[in-house]
Amino acid sequence: MRVILFGATGMIGRGVLRECLLDDRVTAVLTVGRAPTGLGHGKLREIRHDDLLDLGPIEGELGGYDACFFCLGVSSAGMSERDYRRITYDFALSAGRTLARLSPGSTFVYVSGAGTDAEGRSMWARVKGETENALLALPLEAYMFRPGYIQPMHGVTSRTRLYRVAYVVTRHLYPILRRMFPSAVTTTEKIGRAMIAVAERGAPKRILEPSDINALAP
Repeated sequence: MRVILFGATGMIGRGVLRECLLDDRVTAVLTVGRAPTGLGHGKLREIRHDDLLDLGPIEGELGGYDACFFCLGVSSAGMSERDYRRITYDFALSAGRTLARLSPGSTFVYVSGAGTDAEGRSMWARVKGETENALLALPLEAYMFRPGYIQPMHGVTSRTRLYRVAYVVTRHLYPILRRMFPSAVTTTEKIGRAMIAVAERGAPKRILEPSDINALAP
């Protein structure tokens, strides 16, 4: 399968990219973003594009793909709702609408978050919930991944310094967390493998919690 990946330089996206490059079911990966991944691989191609709200200039490069893994996202901490909505909702819908037009019926996997709720009281939960609903309404095979705690694996790190420090602290606790809260934790490796599985054969439901994600990952 041929995959487009948004957010390949972030923690989740980098983990997903690793799994795509390792998996023989994925024959080509196209990353789209403002920064290079810094990786070289025979089945990896990168497009540098600054304005994710206007994909028109690169539309000719986006057709003919089987799946899109949208891993781009930011923390809402310290952000206004307007700015958070622009990155969370507007960027995702720009990609979703473009791919729905170019490759209707293709798979679109969006990384959302545990606690997402379009009617929720938290700003981030509402915005992510509205994003999920809008993507699910497009003519795509759309799936929403709602991971809880995510443990980075295989040298993948967060670009946020505070998170990097936190993950160093919790790395040794992950086996305990996994045993105590198996339905609330997952890893970058499992997210990547689960996305590939969903693109290959679908999933029994469109909104997937950590336990669903883990079950899909071999």
